Amino acid sequence: MSSQLEQVPGFLFFDHVAISVKPGELEAQVKAYQAMGFKEVHREDVLGGDQVREVLLQVGDGPNLVQLLEPLTPESPVAKVIEKNGGRGGMAHVALRVADIQKAFDFLRDNGFKIIDKAPRKGSRGTTVFFVHPKTTETAAFGYLLEVVQEGAHA
Repeated sequence: MSSQLEQVPGFLFFDHVAISVKPGELEAQVKAYQAMGFKEVHREDVLGGDQVREVLLQVGDGPNLVQLLEPLTPESPVAKVIEKNGGRGGMAHVALRVADIQKAFDFLRDNGFKIIDKAPRKGSRGTTVFFVHPKTTETAAFGYLLEVVQEGAHA
């Protein structure tokens, strides 16, 4: 299997760690990260099924980001995660960057990974994404939501 993994145009690095933020606490969280030297690089209301306000903060000069997610509606998946977490924010998911989203999707699907999305879909900031279930495979549950991200041409 390891030789197969090397053929996947695959995983490049950690793109971001997503943190759910309780409604009304986004700006305070942004200010706290900025006080640690992070810089805001993107802000967007992501509608559709996601229903979140997203702020991306860059760690140093590298490609790694912290993504703060504030639910815009009670129906937002992030709102439901906060509710399940006793009303507290916290880690929402970990995202890995890939070179070719479709090849990564096909490889993971063909190798028994439990993929939530039916196909790669539009993400924020011009990206293409899909999510892998916390019960990752039949034999290994990572226990956290995993997002796979391909950077967009204009992102």
